[in-house]
Amino acid sequence: MKKHLIICLGALLFLAACQKGEIPNLNSPIVDDAIRNGTKVKLDNLMVGLESGTRQSLATYYDAIGVIGREIYRFSASEPRYVGELMGDGTLDNNTFYITNPWAARYRVVRQGNIIHDAVANANYISDVQKKGYTGYTKTIMAYQLLLNLNMTYTNGIRTDVKDPNNIGPFRTYTESLADIAALLDQGKAELTGAEIAFPVTIGAASAADLLKFNRAIAARVAIYRQQWAAALTALNASFFHLNGPFETGYFHSFSNKSGDQLNPLFLPQNTNSGEFRLAYSSFSTDILPGDDRIAKATLRDIPITQEGLTGTRDVWIHFNNESPVYIIRNEELILIYAEAKIQLNQLPDGIAAINRLRADHNLTPYAGGVTQAALLNEMLYHRRYSLFGEGHRWIDMRRYNRLNQLPNPRPGDKIWNMFPIPLTEGS
Repeated sequence: MKKHLIICLGALLFLAACQKGEIPNLNSPIVDDAIRNGTKVKLDNLMVGLESGTRQSLATYYDAIGVIGREIYRFSASEPRYVGELMGDGTLDNNTFYITNPWAARYRVVRQGNIIHDAVANANYISDVQKKGYTGYTKTIMAYQLLLNLNMTYTNGIRTDVKDPNNIGPFRTYTESLADIAALLDQGKAELTGAEIAFPVTIGAASAADLLKFNRAIAARVAIYRQQWAAALTALNASFFHLNGPFETGYFHSFSNKSGDQLNPLFLPQNTNSGEFRLAYSSFSTDILPGDDRIAKATLRDIPITQEGLTGTRDVWIHFNNESPVYIIRNEELILIYAEAKIQLNQLPDGIAAINRLRADHNLTPYAGGVTQAALLNEMLYHRRYSLFGEGHRWIDMRRYNRLNQLPNPRPGDKIWNMFPIPLTEGS
């Protein structure tokens, strides 16, 4: 039945304040107690669970879209589907780990957010401005989680109305889903405005003003997916975007080896021979411009690795240890969003200025190509490819510009997928 998956996720998420590992499902009485007999400690534990849940199945998500997007090879001694189905050999399965795990993880967080909203509605132990902080931030996170699932299923759509697990809403089209996500972000923006943050935040700067900037950064990303270029610039102006600011300023999933926490699941050592590999396509190094320092994101191995007719010679090297952060969004992406919006609006000098910021900081000479929209879009996509390598954008970018047929396909007969199927548990 359609509602099986969401119902199974309905009884969620109550963590001790220090717990940041896998999130247990708890029974309805515990959830009801948090809502009806809540305390600030219980509510803050729910917020810890919300953030912790955003880190679940991250590796599966990034690996799956990285493989389909011909950005990385994921070789695994225990999982042949990375070089089989995801590479386009056969068909994509609607009932296996690469769609069901990230899909369920994202909806668990959305369900957690709805539980928090119910708890906040009954919370006479916090002020109204504090309530706005809880709900504004949770709506921002919920919107981001829905966006990740939509990235996977694309025109197959997602459910955006899942508040009542016994009466969940229908699948929305891609266009409708993006509009719903944008609306949820706008609600989060309204509630964060003038709010007070009275709970722990681990993804970055934690004042209401800072989290409002995070909300607007995600809104800018959604706007370019919707081809709403002026709206993207408006959102950027209210975000932490800074054309001349540090690239790494932003928001991220944090990891540590402390008791109760978890390690970065995307970290693999260089030159490992463990049977688990993340490798860059050879085109990453052959297509890069001479002198571009982003070549360091894919370091040359001592020994090439081959599996099922595919060979990688460079390790993905963007997470340097098992406590490295995984970025949700950062200023370098915002600069690229600014460049894209300006180019699409035919404000080409501004687009060139943003591109030259990227070129200068990555050891390249100023842009000297054609001053046309088409030429500058090519240049912008080049920088998105290398600046955001391994961060979950390449497949989506090539898809939204109808360029999936330009991706490398090193094994004859493999198909390049444009979307994942809806999980079997969702029904028809």
